[in-house]
Amino acid sequence: MSRGHEDGPEFDHPTEKCGVVGVSLSDRAAALPTYYALYALQHRGQESAGIVTHDGFQQHQHVGMGLVGDAFDEDDVDSLHGSAGIGHVRYPTAGSVDKSCAQPFSVSFKGGALGLSHNGNLVNADEIRADLAASGHAFTSDGDTEVIAHDLARNLLDSDLVRAVQTTMNRIHGSYSLTIMHDDTVLGVRDPLGNRPLVLGELDDGYILASESAAIDTVGGELVRDVKPGELVVLHEEGTGFDSYQLVEEPNSAHCFFEYVYFARPDSVIDEELVYEVRRELGRELWREAGVESDVVMPVPDSGRAFASGYAEEAQDDGSDIEFAEGLMKNRYVGRTFIMPTQEARERAVRLKLNPIKSTVEDRAVTIIDDSIVRGTTSGQLVDLVREAGASEVHVRIGAPPINAPCYMGIDMATRDELIAADKTTEEIADVIGADSLSYLPLDSVTSAIGKSEADLCTGCVTGEYPFDVEGEASDRDAKRPEVDVPADD
Repeated sequence: MSRGHEDGPEFDHPTEKCGVVGVSLSDRAAALPTYYALYALQHRGQESAGIVTHDGFQQHQHVGMGLVGDAFDEDDVDSLHGSAGIGHVRYPTAGSVDKSCAQPFSVSFKGGALGLSHNGNLVNADEIRADLAASGHAFTSDGDTEVIAHDLARNLLDSDLVRAVQTTMNRIHGSYSLTIMHDDTVLGVRDPLGNRPLVLGELDDGYILASESAAIDTVGGELVRDVKPGELVVLHEEGTGFDSYQLVEEPNSAHCFFEYVYFARPDSVIDEELVYEVRRELGRELWREAGVESDVVMPVPDSGRAFASGYAEEAQDDGSDIEFAEGLMKNRYVGRTFIMPTQEARERAVRLKLNPIKSTVEDRAVTIIDDSIVRGTTSGQLVDLVREAGASEVHVRIGAPPINAPCYMGIDMATRDELIAADKTTEEIADVIGADSLSYLPLDSVTSAIGKSEADLCTGCVTGEYPFDVEGEASDRDAKRPEVDVPADD
């Protein structure tokens, strides 16, 4: 079971992945803007945070467990010298939950100093690890990020930076957006299918790479563009510019559609689309597809807010008298690590974090809007909360298709055994959660709202077909993992 759902009241959503940052500046320390950018990406990972910098002579590093504010104090930031740096916030989907897997991962070798931050998940990490181990590489963690770092370090002994990155890209298979620092050169790499987001921004005195544009906004920068799938971007030393190398090209991309639905901050821009407006359009599509007459529509905070706003607006344009209102208030001081030793306590966690506004729902037909249902347990508890507050009807509308398959690309989405939609119809799920009705948004409506074809999106968690060669799973394209010489067992 995912730790996010087991240890904290995460409310039946997929668990965020990771966030990466890379900064190259002219004449000021990179550590503080990197720190601020990580704060802007905190929603993408809460288990650990870290920064690696380089001052032109040596590498400096600090990583710690917990939130950015817990992992760093002022002295930690001040100790990270140099105008080039990379950073990372982590939610583990591969590797242990301890400091050994906290990132950025750094290594010193005869080719220089290397630091690496990774968002995503490789599906052939074990094969490459075995190959590297047979060549004498010693690993200190069980994460796939160290595998990438070791492979790149080996290639840097024989090639220049661009060729070394290209060689590694031709060996690793899966989802990755990387910020890398080789000595004091910062670079960003996006996997050939662009599964994970990565953007480039410009500052007054340099350039920044980050998982989301909101991080660029936070440090006073301007979004330049998305890093393209299969592209390497090398930031010039002292922040004077950048070079671009298109190292791998594929006929189609495989952007994670859940970035638009849930993961990305609503104020981020992905492929020139503001996420908030995409979610409002998803809400409009939800009314068009499955609108139900009720007195009030209300979001599950905060994930359902933009959906519910668009849903209510489209309903009113369609002549409905439905009212948009906040009917659930969130206690923002209940964190992920709230102790829940019993099932009763886990159920109590919902009431600790969300409380219904009785005047909004009493004696009224209510529609609750959210982005997803994973296991269904929390959704049932929310329906119960609203009924107990006096609602006469409770309808549930979800701004995405049913999640019926796991994610192998870096999202903690649970196993098929845990996914309520894996073996139940929509009507059966409605019965389980106690809703008067339940509807999901069809995939073609999602692609319409996002403005991309299904062929350019990763939809494995809702179709069971993946854009990568995942052992035991179907693929939606001609995907084949690279051949790696794995040593035979003795």
